[in-house]
Amino acid sequence: MTEQSNNLVRQENTRITLQAEVQAGQSGKRLDQIAAQLFPEYSRARLQDWIKTGQLLVNGQQLRPRDKLKEGDALNVQAELQASAEWEAEPLALDVVFEDEHLLVVNKPAGTVVHPAAGNYSGTLLNGLLHRYPALEQLPRAGIVHRLDKDTTGLMVVAKTLQTHNALVNLLQIRNVSREYEAVVQGVLTGGGLVDAPVGRHPVNRKKQAVTHNGKPALTHYRVAKRFRSHTHVHLKLETGRTHQIRVHMAHINHPLVGDPVYGGRFQLPAACSPELADSLRQFRRQALHARRLSFVHPITDQELSWEAALPEDMQLLLSSLKQESSLAE
Repeated sequence: MTEQSNNLVRQENTRITLQAEVQAGQSGKRLDQIAAQLFPEYSRARLQDWIKTGQLLVNGQQLRPRDKLKEGDALNVQAELQASAEWEAEPLALDVVFEDEHLLVVNKPAGTVVHPAAGNYSGTLLNGLLHRYPALEQLPRAGIVHRLDKDTTGLMVVAKTLQTHNALVNLLQIRNVSREYEAVVQGVLTGGGLVDAPVGRHPVNRKKQAVTHNGKPALTHYRVAKRFRSHTHVHLKLETGRTHQIRVHMAHINHPLVGDPVYGGRFQLPAACSPELADSLRQFRRQALHARRLSFVHPITDQELSWEAALPEDMQLLLSSLKQESSLAE
């Protein structure tokens, strides 16, 4: 439950009740503008829909979004959330590392698709979330506000209420969510740096992303954690969240992720590679990328929160093989 100025906000299961009065400084403004100011935890599009469908009334009457209001006018919302999509709930093991009444944080394993799409209509993280938390059916994408690629492991935050969903989306848009990753890349980096290169749809292969002049701004910070004979263990931090951003950016600077089937180029073993390392590299057939750390200020409680997830076993084994190879070369 949250309370803002003179607003009463209550959400029970799928029904939302909101009440607020127009303040002196808002007098003369449009209904939709005032509603956005009084109920900032809900999107403008949703408020517009509530106005047009009569779920948001002013002094008990249905008005148009453009109608002007005056001080003391009473806004009242009695809205019923509707299921956003017809996805099936399926039992799926979930590694939940944090949960309260507003949100949850999960540690996603490799091989799990986040959201149903062509070719992956079942067995996704969304299907599993709906099975464990049926009320998420009422939220956009079952509360999922950001994604990880199918074979990328690590931490994701999921909203449990509409207010939290909109607040988390806003935090991501204004870059107030800290996301840190670990990766193993091909080649030896001499130091850290920043990749500032726009990312957009590949001009030829529409299933891929690429650095393009007309892409969206994308910034990736990286620093060296450990250098090996022919690879580098790196830590990365995102300022933006473009599709495949880390994978595209590291390939762009000629250090693609180990095992990346899309951006890694033709598989090649490093020169004078030991048989043990050769086996490890051949068997590692996903991008070596893990969302290690997630931090933000809780949008409802204002607590500063941070979580870490240990590297998955396959990446630990890969790093162990690289370390052993480097020690033999010394």
